[in-house]
Amino acid sequence: MIIVMKPQAKQESIQRIKNIIESKGLYAHISAGKEVTIIGVVGDKTRLQDQNLEIYEDVDKIVAVTESYKLANRKFHPEPSKIKVGNVVIGGGSLVIMSGPCAVESKEQLLATAHAIKKAGAQILRGGAYKPRTSPYAFQGLEEEGLMYMKAAREETGLPVICEVTSLNAIEAAVKYVDMLQIGARNMQNFYLLKEAGKTGLPVLLKRGLSATIDEWLNASEYIIAEGNPNVVLCERGIRTFETATRNTLDISAVPVIKEKSHLPIIVDPSHATGVRAYVKPLSLSAVAAGADGLMIETHPDPARALSDGAQSLTFEQFEELTRELRPLAALMGKKF
Repeated sequence: MIIVMKPQAKQESIQRIKNIIESKGLYAHISAGKEVTIIGVVGDKTRLQDQNLEIYEDVDKIVAVTESYKLANRKFHPEPSKIKVGNVVIGGGSLVIMSGPCAVESKEQLLATAHAIKKAGAQILRGGAYKPRTSPYAFQGLEEEGLMYMKAAREETGLPVICEVTSLNAIEAAVKYVDMLQIGARNMQNFYLLKEAGKTGLPVLLKRGLSATIDEWLNASEYIIAEGNPNVVLCERGIRTFETATRNTLDISAVPVIKEKSHLPIIVDPSHATGVRAYVKPLSLSAVAAGADGLMIETHPDPARALSDGAQSLTFEQFEELTRELRPLAALMGKKF
């Protein structure tokens, strides 16, 4: 449930309601807007049955929240969240582009990519040091060595860096090197991993599971936020359907649905959604037109020789061409890029 305070409610009134909620062993989440403050109640609301909260000073109304996710719910937090990653803000009036190789293969490869994407306009460098692959014989990533290369790229270019983590050991290593953690589609409902990522306090990019509903996705984000870490960005990367023309099926409708249901920023990964380089640009444009807060694009110096996902990776020239076409569309959508 949420308690909506009257416009310009006094701080003493807000604190009084908060104290009542917490005295019952519940958590009070306060979202202060420009005029109206909303207090979200997390926990077993039946504990408040003996409290007629509507009669208290400055309380406007009480609204039931039927969704199981609370902290990620737009009802709890009406204003869109802005998540800071290094010196970059995701959400609000900007279009943020994350780009880089699927897998970090060498220091030279990563540095060359970092310089190229920064020149083209990308604001965050992505790279995989831990690679959960379908085949156990496929390249599994350089692990901590790859993380060290990411740190070196950040120091040389100034780009914040993001890397996927797949285990507690990976989290413990990654927090020493990166600015943002990524939870991949295969781990979206690895609840232990979500909680451990939340405990770090670092921003977390949460990809949608291969067959996950939007409500399941938002409930997964709740695990991170419930650990006291509100810095979550959602990433739509395609879901598994009967269609075989693309690697996955990009759910463009997820963008406006998330905007309606949640305050969390949402970006789109057209590279994993399609698995086909030629489709990345049109779907990137579609995602921005739908209102996405950013994109994650795989880029590689030589996709034909990439150790992972070369077929969906753009060359430096293709990435630069994409960013040129994105700029006027972003401006049309009211986003700075």
